Amino acid sequence: MANNAKTTSWTVTGLGVAVSALGWSLLPSLWGAGILGFGLAHIVLGLLDTQRPVVKK
Repeated sequence: MANNAKTTSWTVTGLGVAVSALGWSLLPSLWGAGILGFGLAHIVLGLLDTQRPVVKK
């Protein structure tokens, strides 16, 4: 179960990188800034999720 949790966290982080790259390419517009912020938030949350302890049942 712990392996799936880590995989999900890294997937969220990777998607955040992809979305941030898209936002960076559109940056002169307000849409680009919003997309970049959304992607950066996913990167931060994904990395924080990797540090969460695993609760065993």
